[in-house]
Amino acid sequence: MNHYSPDNFSLTQSVGFSINKARNLLVTEMDAALKELDITSQQMGILLSMRRGVATTPFELSKLLGIDTGLMTRMLDKLEARDLLARSRDIEDRRVVNLKLTKEGEAVAAQLPQIAPAVLNRRLKKFTKAEFEELRRLLNKFLAE
Repeated sequence: MNHYSPDNFSLTQSVGFSINKARNLLVTEMDAALKELDITSQQMGILLSMRRGVATTPFELSKLLGIDTGLMTRMLDKLEARDLLARSRDIEDRRVVNLKLTKEGEAVAAQLPQIAPAVLNRRLKKFTKAEFEELRRLLNKFLAE
């Protein structure tokens, strides 16, 4: 089913516009909350993914977080320069780069589960539990192929 046509499309009334605006708002608020740790919301995603063992290579992180490999490399460079992570070549396949949080990276990542929920909860405070679950369901449906 087509929900838009050239006749009824309005940029500021489109789903894409609203999703992008919501994303920008969350990024701004999350980045402000993370300022004290001197990391960005995108870097937070990397650190949390690594801490939870969900991704251990740049490729896995790029795929999981939807970040192109060039930007991922630049973000990993910054995190490595701050001594939050270390890179090493895989012993069995030298083409593969493995990532590991440093002691400092673990310490920063350990603080993130206190910060991120507070930012999200402030934005979601007017939602009922049912509305929150419906929003998650609809976003997952939107993201499914």
